[in-house]
Amino acid sequence: MESNVVDFCRDLIRIDTSNWGEGKSNGEREAAEYCAEIMRRAGLEPELFEKVPGRTSVVARMKGTDKDAGALVVHGHLDVVPAQAADWQVDPFSAELVDGLIWGRGAVDMKDMDAMILASMLQMAQDGHRPKRDLIFAFFADEEDNGAYGARWLTDAHPELFDGATEAISEVGGFSADIAGTRAYLIQTAEKGIHWTKMTAHGTAGHGSAIHQDNPVVHLAEAVAAIGAHEWPLDYTKTTRALFEQLSEITGIPFDPEDPSPLIEASGSAGKFIAATLRNTSNPTLLEAGYKHNVVPGQAQALVDARTLPEQDEKVASTLRGLAGEKVEFELMNEGPALEVPFSGTLVEQMVQSLKDEDPDAVVLPYMLGGGTDNKHLAKLGITGYGFAPLQLPADLDFTGMFHGVDERVPVAALEFGVRVLHRFLLEQ
Repeated sequence: MESNVVDFCRDLIRIDTSNWGEGKSNGEREAAEYCAEIMRRAGLEPELFEKVPGRTSVVARMKGTDKDAGALVVHGHLDVVPAQAADWQVDPFSAELVDGLIWGRGAVDMKDMDAMILASMLQMAQDGHRPKRDLIFAFFADEEDNGAYGARWLTDAHPELFDGATEAISEVGGFSADIAGTRAYLIQTAEKGIHWTKMTAHGTAGHGSAIHQDNPVVHLAEAVAAIGAHEWPLDYTKTTRALFEQLSEITGIPFDPEDPSPLIEASGSAGKFIAATLRNTSNPTLLEAGYKHNVVPGQAQALVDARTLPEQDEKVASTLRGLAGEKVEFELMNEGPALEVPFSGTLVEQMVQSLKDEDPDAVVLPYMLGGGTDNKHLAKLGITGYGFAPLQLPADLDFTGMFHGVDERVPVAALEFGVRVLHRFLLEQ
């Protein structure tokens, strides 16, 4: 199993599944077929699904012994964000093994978890293990855009695939962080909502040499500057408050809700993730206007990536409109709900125990993810999602900086640890 997880991870990284957005992607069909072949080796009957050719997801169900038990969805995504090879120390799709780490796009987001799922699944089959509850293994296309060709579409078009499912696990949880000398594992029990908008400013087109009081580039620039400079207030959810109270116990640093920065700093590399979960965020990400140096265009556009705390979508939308002003129109491009579930219950207890079985001194904490996962799409079917892709990481590795970053890499030892933990967890299902 530990040998397989390394091979599977490297094989998947070598399949360039870059998702460029707007329906453009590479390699998802090849990656889905790769996963399907391993599923067949595990005695499963995978089905491939495509909204359009090449945008492929694959799903298979491992039948459990208890027909009345709710099924668990164990899912990953096959696509990755693009990588500019010139910026990397290695070819981002070579899966080079250097100094005990696998380098490549998708090493942490999330072909490492895909490989762990496949390796554990195959081991269960080879050992003749049959779970108590149905396990639905799914590998989705298009997570790195909006799921329109992946989980969003599949849960709408083929909800029967997830019949009986009550819970799900996927990416960005269960990884370790060094907190004041204590190794803590963060299980994702919440994630922020997605509120992506396009801003359009209209104005009067004309010659670049004239005086213009109605220049859409200026209107848009003012809106972008106002949104970019806006400081959203701190706002704690049940998850983030519980996390900071436990961080305070570990570090001995008092929790000051008005200034959490000492605890954020003490949380090491995980602080980058944690800081973004304490408030709504809104970042302009793209500008587009004009077509010639001496022509004032009739309109200008910008994209804004806003991430929302639970039940604050309308508040965020209203604030953005107010900041942008009356001369800017908004169009909602993509949305997904914020999710938050308790850090309790049988499934959470099994996650915690599987970590402690491999790392007895482990401290396990809940946290909120600032980004989004395909759990959002499963949630509309009433499926409760968690992030649990376990990794034991070196304290000096900037793990959170690897997501969508340059020189993405994962330690082999972390993968081997992760597949052992995940396998322990799945054997309890």
